[in-house]
Amino acid sequence: MDLFHALTDDEGGLSGLDRALADFVLENVDFAMNASIGDFAARAGVSPPTVTRFCRRMGCKGFPDFKVQLARLTAVGLRYVRPEVLTETAQEVADDVLANAQAALFQLHRQVDLAALEKAAGLLRGAEFILAFGASGNSSMVVNELQNRLFRLGCRIAASNDHNMNAMLSAAAQPGSVVFASSFTGRDRALVHCLELLRQRSVPAIVVTRSHSPVAAAADVVIAIDLPEGTNIFRPTSTRYAYLAVVDMLANLVAYADRPKAAKTLRAIKEDLVSHRDGDDSQPLGD
Repeated sequence: MDLFHALTDDEGGLSGLDRALADFVLENVDFAMNASIGDFAARAGVSPPTVTRFCRRMGCKGFPDFKVQLARLTAVGLRYVRPEVLTETAQEVADDVLANAQAALFQLHRQVDLAALEKAAGLLRGAEFILAFGASGNSSMVVNELQNRLFRLGCRIAASNDHNMNAMLSAAAQPGSVVFASSFTGRDRALVHCLELLRQRSVPAIVVTRSHSPVAAAADVVIAIDLPEGTNIFRPTSTRYAYLAVVDMLANLVAYADRPKAAKTLRAIKEDLVSHRDGDDSQPLGD
């Protein structure tokens, strides 16, 4: 039995006493993991045999096994055991999401490495071909957005969101290529392997990731983003706004590095859109 599922009792199957003991555990996780059965029973206001029977109904062999299972449960973080819900109404959620997005951008503005941005933009503009590596949800979005920004500036770029494909592309990368990669944790071992392959082939790699991480150590140019994550596990990470802002900064610098080339491609795209979709030039360049 999954201990978290048993303690939270989403199906409402616990008796009154078991429900009270489960609530006591969830509210006093640190104490429950370290207490003796006697101390636990005394603080919970029950007898030690009652505690043992409760542990067995939770799917454990006894109180010692219960503590082991509880420790495993908390290894993923107490915020996933006792999730905080500080916002519920649409107004509260809107305020929370927007405030955290603004905070992420403000903190990025204070820490962004401008020299790394300029070096990365120079590599991207000078590349014969750009490979953009991401995986999982957020980094996939980031590298797809980089492709969306750079192709319209006349860059040859392809995004890949599969670890195996990324490794094969790294092993086959040719001189003149540049790789851009994203990793929100900096602990993506598969990406580190790709970066090591690229280094062996003297293909430069730009990464946006946490500083002093394995991914950062394996890259040539690091655009570090070190933002704290909040305790609300239900709100999507606000860090992705900072990553998207870095993509926009790079795209803008790449465009300015060769304005005639960027303007020529942008004009060709806009001409087609005006002719077949808009009828004027006031709409965005792409939906």
